[in-house]
Amino acid sequence: MAEVAPANAESTEAWSGPLFERFVRFRPYVAEGLGRHGEAAMAAHPPRPGDRVLDIGCGFGDTTRRLAGLVGEKGLAVGVDVSQPFVQLAMEEAEAEGLANVDYFVGDVQIADLGGPFDYVFSRMGVMFFANPVQALRNVRRAMRPGGRTVFVVWRRKLDNGWVHEAEQVVERYLEHPEETEEPTCGPGPFSMANADTVSEQMAIAGFAAIELRRCDLPLTMGADLDGAVDLVMSIGPAGEVLRLWGDRADEIRPTITAEIRGVLEQYETEDGVVAPSSTWIVSAVAPDV
Repeated sequence: MAEVAPANAESTEAWSGPLFERFVRFRPYVAEGLGRHGEAAMAAHPPRPGDRVLDIGCGFGDTTRRLAGLVGEKGLAVGVDVSQPFVQLAMEEAEAEGLANVDYFVGDVQIADLGGPFDYVFSRMGVMFFANPVQALRNVRRAMRPGGRTVFVVWRRKLDNGWVHEAEQVVERYLEHPEETEEPTCGPGPFSMANADTVSEQMAIAGFAAIELRRCDLPLTMGADLDGAVDLVMSIGPAGEVLRLWGDRADEIRPTITAEIRGVLEQYETEDGVVAPSSTWIVSAVAPDV
């Protein structure tokens, strides 16, 4: 078992257990929706053929395999995630596809030996959950060659991702974040890097240069119908996290919350499913010569 920083132990438990199970259930929508933002980031700052690439918080490994295709047979794409179940699934799928230039390992990026040196480091929604993001970013920079580029995709503010924020507001009318729970939490949360100034400062303190943030707005499909979309936001994301932590204790109020979330998501219903605007930052920076 990979070593984990004590402050990241609880979130590791969450991502290796209940959150893994939920993301598997909603994988088609997570992969497609987040995949669009990942593709936009790679188009803006692509790796070069032959590059050695590190994919942080690789999850299902789909982004790692995509990067492997971009760097070609002479390159290498390595995915790292703190969750053993995610990495195991990613390895099995890469093996099934017969990819020779892909590798994966389990590790806490905040403290792990990441190997390298890497020419290019990528992350699609994988850097927001560290207890100490500066330590993690500094560790990433040390694993890069001088002049190498890092490209991260992180959520922008909740107000620009209404489908998340509105569902969370519904839950907050009835439930607070529980002070005591038997369920592990996911760490700082998906919007911990939503502030551009905060991210820029973290990257600078970690030793990166030429730091840039570009806004990316794209549609995100939450479900084939309203029932599926309600199920998704009540299972993952801020609203889903609070409900998960309350568990059976929220059963009495759950039907009311379900009905109200359904009401706020109706505005996003289309002939092609429930589709809402989503907004991220494409963060890019360079590891300077030491």
